[in-house]
Amino acid sequence: MKLSDVKNILEATVYAGEDMLDMEVRSACGSDLMSDVLAFAKDHAMLLTGLQNLQVIRTAEMMDIEAVVFVRGKVPGEDAVKLAEAKGIVLMTTEFPMFVACGMLYSNGLSGGKAGVSLG
Repeated sequence: MKLSDVKNILEATVYAGEDMLDMEVRSACGSDLMSDVLAFAKDHAMLLTGLQNLQVIRTAEMMDIEAVVFVRGKVPGEDAVKLAEAKGIVLMTTEFPMFVACGMLYSNGLSGGKAGVSLG
């Protein structure tokens, strides 16, 4: 699924990487626990989280996660935006809660097997 589709489906606002929305993601991981992301995230994935700190961006970089979507209307700080831009990670926010956002993406064809979309 293209990140532009993710943006439209989740009615998201893009904070970093607007020029990279043609990038494809193969799966998504929904978690506030970065240890779970380290254990289960896959290449070319997207992370949905309510946790907003620099560790989220650093974890995304380490796991080759293409995009981070903050749920529940969380707005990233300026330092997170700058780090995401520097690392080539798309950063978005949606008003939807994690469960709903993951479900919307899954309903529109984004999965990833056992560790694909975590609803929760």
